[in-house]
Amino acid sequence: MHRYIYSTLQILILVVLAFMLTSCGAKQATTDLQVEPAKRPISEFVRDDVEYVIDRTYDPWEPFNRRMYRFNYHFDRFVFLPIVKTYSFILPDFAEDGVSNFFNNVREIKNFYNNVLQLQGEGTVDTVARFGINTTIGILGVWDPATRMGIERHPEDFGQTLGHYGVGNGPFVVWPIFGPSNLRDTTGMIADRITMDYIIYKAILDDGMGYSSDDRDQIKLVATIFNAIDTRHRTGFRYFGSGSPFEYELIKMFYTEKRNLDIKKH
Repeated sequence: MHRYIYSTLQILILVVLAFMLTSCGAKQATTDLQVEPAKRPISEFVRDDVEYVIDRTYDPWEPFNRRMYRFNYHFDRFVFLPIVKTYSFILPDFAEDGVSNFFNNVREIKNFYNNVLQLQGEGTVDTVARFGINTTIGILGVWDPATRMGIERHPEDFGQTLGHYGVGNGPFVVWPIFGPSNLRDTTGMIADRITMDYIIYKAILDDGMGYSSDDRDQIKLVATIFNAIDTRHRTGFRYFGSGSPFEYELIKMFYTEKRNLDIKKH
């Protein structure tokens, strides 16, 4: 059975990659996207001989990033958002909240070790308390009694940890499906994913609970799919939803500034 699942997944990945390459190779104008057009032309606002704050984010891969931004719009519109709408239609609100709470509780593992690495004592203690309470009283995190007790979440990732120790943003990049990022945060995302995969699917499920590698892989696949759908469901952002001629530049600036604030918040 798992071989069938992985064959289907491989076909889906190939379809997505083919669509991505087609999108990258096509010289498609923004007006072809069938989104709400900008209300006023760019020429009314900017001059070629002036440097603006919005352009200060290091973006050497801008042509690639803009193509990926367009690809993500199409992927959202024709694949991801229809799946999310179906998910939202089928599941009642309390079940959706339970799924979100469960994955937030799993992420407390990542929050814990990144708070430790950043020497955040309060964040470390609160994270341990939240994970313990929600895993037990909250039944594996499906409910969130820790929040009702006033114990604050301290979300941290390895990109923030790298920034905490002075690692710069690096080039801005827009990844297919994952969206806006930068080189530092991409490195952090990969490191977090490898670490979490080892802790959950190897140390806990395989070594700790005795699951076979086939069972573990099936659980990982289902969890990855539900996590992706839940994350997109809880994210209100829509590509090309602003009608602004500067949307790409604004997203680039907002992402960079938000991450700077995330790092400096302590």
